[in-house]
Amino acid sequence: MKQFVFGGARSGKSSLAERLCAHHGDKVAYIATANKALNDAEMDTRITQHRQQRPAHWHTIEVPVALADALEVLQDYEAVMIDCLTLWLSNCLHQGCWPQQRQDFLNALENFSGELVIVSNEVGMGIVPLGELSRRFVDESGFLHQAVAARCQRVIFTAAGLPLVMKGPGL
Repeated sequence: MKQFVFGGARSGKSSLAERLCAHHGDKVAYIATANKALNDAEMDTRITQHRQQRPAHWHTIEVPVALADALEVLQDYEAVMIDCLTLWLSNCLHQGCWPQQRQDFLNALENFSGELVIVSNEVGMGIVPLGELSRRFVDESGFLHQAVAARCQRVIFTAAGLPLVMKGPGL
């Protein structure tokens, strides 16, 4: 099953996604999309916290841009988790490769046959941001979320640590 878990910052989405993956066994691949080259000290702390909360035996692969390529080589895992799409989107916009990477990822998502849990931040529920790049990021995030949700069997919105299944079977 392909599952999409999204919500605001600190909504509990990553913890929920980790629990969903853990139900499928011990052979789990975790795709981290943060780009270390763009990190500051606060982001390094967030990454450390995420590493400490997930099982140490999970295989972590850092993929800041080529997400489609990663999905293609991780088919043999009992579950794959991507955390998160909005960091990936930011990386792709920064490198100027967004349209192609988006299409490649959506194609790979359609072809992926294993258990997959995708995490993303909901950023489009607030005010329209100032600045062209910020508005493009919010717009592209919304379009991406719609496309991913259409390709997933279960879509879960999280808020205050509570999951709301919006599409597919209940938890």
